[in-house]
Amino acid sequence: MIVPFGPGGGADIIGRIIAQAMQERLGQPVVIENRPGAGGTIGNDAVARAEKDGYTLGVMTAGQIIAAVMSKSLRYDTLTAFDPVAQIATAGLMIVTRPDFPVNNVKELIAAAKASPGKLSFASPGFGATQHFTGELFRQAAGINILHVPFRTSPEAIAALLGKQVDVLFDTVSALLGQVQSGQLKALAVTGKDRFPAVPDVPAAIESGLLPGYDVTTWYGIFGPRDIPPAIIARLNKTINDSLADQAVRERLTKAGVVVKGSTPEAFGKHLADEYARWNKVRIAAGIEQQ
Repeated sequence: MIVPFGPGGGADIIGRIIAQAMQERLGQPVVIENRPGAGGTIGNDAVARAEKDGYTLGVMTAGQIIAAVMSKSLRYDTLTAFDPVAQIATAGLMIVTRPDFPVNNVKELIAAAKASPGKLSFASPGFGATQHFTGELFRQAAGINILHVPFRTSPEAIAALLGKQVDVLFDTVSALLGQVQSGQLKALAVTGKDRFPAVPDVPAAIESGLLPGYDVTTWYGIFGPRDIPPAIIARLNKTINDSLADQAVRERLTKAGVVVKGSTPEAFGKHLADEYARWNKVRIAAGIEQQ
């Protein structure tokens, strides 16, 4: 199982949990191989070129779809090079600021941005990251002019927010949960259409009534190279969904900061295509050129 990011990140943690569960049910080793780089596209390329026998799979995330949207030089077509196997989980993102920033909710943030066009700034842990595009979609849905300031990592972006270099940060719940719970950061909203279990008191941004259709969650799933025999896809899908039904596996995934969500191969494939179309539309509206 190829994880196209480094050890210790969300995709790696989720991949290792599901790999162990699959190993127990299939009765043979499932080995994790980290292939980080280029927004996950190096790992995806390895999956695209693997044998079509079901013995090489990959972990897919929203980040890889956005990386594909951002690139015009990939050696594979994201929409045709892979067979979707199953979705595993979704995960929330949060909009946060520092405690002394004079904004306490999404309505006040939008009002402040409209009162001072171009003066407010939002941070993300990387240009072209899921968090960046989550902020871009927020800007487009709200009709505001707010400056994006990218950083290399979540800790750098958090430090910049606390140091008053930026005003707002879009990042994953898992990356921000500790600081929000300790009061170091002030949560304005979560970005999904529903409240997130780990922070039930934080409203969804769409509850403001000012962001029609705004609903962003990141997600994790399993995929393989195109043309794996259907019977093998079916067995792998059943193995994953059976794993997700196991209470011990569900608890491990919940502790990792995600919400368990299995699927059929067809549903996951439609989700991938919809996500590609959605983020490409955001890229075009934001005036971001493909690299």
